[in-house]
Amino acid sequence: MADMMIGGGPKGGAPKQAAQQQPGPAEGLLGGGLGGGAAGGAGELIKNSNTRGFMADVIDASYDVPIIVDFWAPWCGPCKQLGPQIEKAVREARGAVRLVKINIDESPEIAQQMRIQSIPVVYAFVQGRPVDGFVGAVPESQIKTFVKRLVQGAGGTAPESPVEQALEQAKALMDANDMATAAGILAQVVQHDPGNAVARARLARCHLAAGDGKRARQALDAIPADKAKDPAVAGEIATVKAALELAESAAGAQGSIEELKQKLSGNPKDHQSRIDLALALYAAGNGEAAVDELIESIRRERAWNDEAARKQLLKLFEAFGPADPRTVQGRRKLSSVLFS
Repeated sequence: MADMMIGGGPKGGAPKQAAQQQPGPAEGLLGGGLGGGAAGGAGELIKNSNTRGFMADVIDASYDVPIIVDFWAPWCGPCKQLGPQIEKAVREARGAVRLVKINIDESPEIAQQMRIQSIPVVYAFVQGRPVDGFVGAVPESQIKTFVKRLVQGAGGTAPESPVEQALEQAKALMDANDMATAAGILAQVVQHDPGNAVARARLARCHLAAGDGKRARQALDAIPADKAKDPAVAGEIATVKAALELAESAAGAQGSIEELKQKLSGNPKDHQSRIDLALALYAAGNGEAAVDELIESIRRERAWNDEAARKQLLKLFEAFGPADPRTVQGRRKLSSVLFS
């Protein structure tokens, strides 16, 4: 049991949080290639240990700073996936936590006492005792949350990494509709961290806003499949994909807005023209009117062409995002039509 191993730690007291090197403004970090790391270097942040060194490297050290212990083995496939992600998260914490890696093949006694039955297993130690942990290769976002929770629980503050700062700055610029500047920052993030799914998804949005559907598609296709499933980014990726598909559909719509309106004035039951009109309105930036046209098509004949209007409407909602007023109001209108 864990208590059998850790009962002989040093005397307690308030944990002495490691000195944290606070990052500077995002602009400076970007100028430096999004570098950064603990002042003491990775050697102090990440180390290999074993049964003999466990007391000093984990138990004693955890009175100074939270210690994360990664139990792994060379033959473990998920360990090879998890290990680099934990190391990255620890480096980005910039001294707020440290990582100790234990090869259970070389230190089976520890695995037995900790009752480890499968790997990878990660434990966090504070003041000589395990306080948190998880089993298996979890998403990168969950690892970051784990580290942040550990630091905050020990009374510290986990500094944002340069990448996180850059992503936040880019998001603020996107919210302000400055897509060109945001794209420049996101491109630097991708260059520094090619597997960053959030950066690529947002870069795709910037390309799409600039009318470059090809580059938007390339940015999405470059997102690693395993990272695209991360709940922290899956929604954002789905939103961009929906917007891209709508843009591609809008490009194939037959006729201009005025031409399509004239067609409908002559034949209000021309559902294909109404759907094309909705796509043209969406492409012109009038999403609310696009929603209204699709709801009108549903009201007139919901089942037309295998409920094509409803499917297109749901794609619009996905592209807008669940909290967007157009989605909220559109869902209310749709409900009133379906259940009236």
